[in-house]
Amino acid sequence: MTDVTLSSKNPTAVKAEALVVATAQTSDGVAVVSDQLPTDLLTQLETLAPQLGVTGARDEVRKIPAGDKLAADVLVLTGLGERTEDGTFTAETLRRAAGAATRELAGLSSAAIALPASDDAEITAVTEGALLGAYAFNRYRTSGKATKDGAKDAKDAKNGARNGKDPVAAIEILTPLHKNAKAKLAAERAEILAAAVHATRDLVNTAPNELYPATFADAAKAAAKDVKHLKVTVLDDKQLASGGYGGLTAVGQGSSRGPRLVKVAYTPAKPTAKVALVGKGITFDSGGISIKPAAGMEAMKSDMAGAAAVLSTVVAAAKLNLPVAVTGYLCLAENMPGGNAQRPADVITIYGGKTVEVLNTDAEGRIVMADGLVSAVEDGHDVVLDIATLTGAQMVALGNRTSAVMGTDAVRDEVKAAADASGELFWPMPLPEELKSNIKSKVADVANSGPRWGGMLNAGLFLQTFVGDHPWAHLDIAGPAFNEGGAHGYTSGGGTGVGVRTLLSFVEGRAAAAAAAPAK
Repeated sequence: MTDVTLSSKNPTAVKAEALVVATAQTSDGVAVVSDQLPTDLLTQLETLAPQLGVTGARDEVRKIPAGDKLAADVLVLTGLGERTEDGTFTAETLRRAAGAATRELAGLSSAAIALPASDDAEITAVTEGALLGAYAFNRYRTSGKATKDGAKDAKDAKNGARNGKDPVAAIEILTPLHKNAKAKLAAERAEILAAAVHATRDLVNTAPNELYPATFADAAKAAAKDVKHLKVTVLDDKQLASGGYGGLTAVGQGSSRGPRLVKVAYTPAKPTAKVALVGKGITFDSGGISIKPAAGMEAMKSDMAGAAAVLSTVVAAAKLNLPVAVTGYLCLAENMPGGNAQRPADVITIYGGKTVEVLNTDAEGRIVMADGLVSAVEDGHDVVLDIATLTGAQMVALGNRTSAVMGTDAVRDEVKAAADASGELFWPMPLPEELKSNIKSKVADVANSGPRWGGMLNAGLFLQTFVGDHPWAHLDIAGPAFNEGGAHGYTSGGGTGVGVRTLLSFVEGRAAAAAAAPAK
């Protein structure tokens, strides 16, 4: 991952391939947001802004020659949009501007970022954004001509045979607080957080012929290796069948590659709270016998984004040494229309004993999640959160950038607050009592599918069946988890890593609440 350091260097003197400076929209044009650049340079830039195509709008990035007044090679102008009413910029605005800039710096070895960074919140936002934007997935790209024995030239071998541009190698965040202890901690946290998001993106972007339940379980073991207080337990297909995990067994039985339930447990010495995270991990979703249309099916490699986010969050919590026990349940299966696949009209028994009538084999995520949710509640956590690319109805309701959250009122609101604090877009949704009839089965305890209308809420009500009155929230990230459009802000194309920041913020919030509570 990109190296990041805090520095007090003057922007005019810093020697880097690129110097990033912010611009903003004003009532009469464009302002360059800097109190350290020479006044005549600021005037020149603001005067030439129209000719340079600079408007100061959010997500706008323009590169121009640095000129003889700066030691850097290139000056990068990144837009912040308009100031807030109090004359400042929000943390998310700074995060997006930093990320938009570093996305455009791929292939460079060094960059200095001179965005507002005069307090911990600003340093956190700028560092997070810069690192989140500095991402590329080049695993499958090759370059160079193969020799007769298939070997690539030495340079390609050294670089991983990539022809895609790698992210900028090193970033300096210019701030007067470069020696401040809290600022350093903020930067260190940002590095751990960004690594977690990148790891999630990598898993989502991995081809499904390489990432299937068994190899996902191996990835969990690898991620937990050498991380203190972290333990990984894997139940394979035979253990799941014998243990009564009917949801995972049913969904996975159509594939030649069996399902897994992976428990990733972080247990600090004296935990102040216990949080369970349950993630949907359908490594490829063909729809099963209720097969999906061919168009767009390739994006269904992303149907394990929830499990990826859970794994990365637990690892990040451990690396941050948070005083909260966090256990992830990765519900992993491949949904294929094989000769042994489950059928519409099958009745399956979920772990714990409840029965489910399968009306649609493409509503499989909620079935594997049911096994995980029951297991999480059984293990006695204070609160259970689940996260899943669960329904197309989420995109119908909220689009492809805003995720949904529903569940126990207090927990739902806590998740929304955590999302707001982290900069992720979540919107609270209801679980109307009158819609429960939509998932009523004629032959079993519950049906796995209902009418089209209220589809996202029907899925939430189905999951609620398996947690009862336990404190719980369900996060539906179907659209935001995989970006099929152009990159924007710090968000790359493909896997976005959505949910990691919210889940980690939630866990940190639980830690803070425990620390603030009166001693018993």
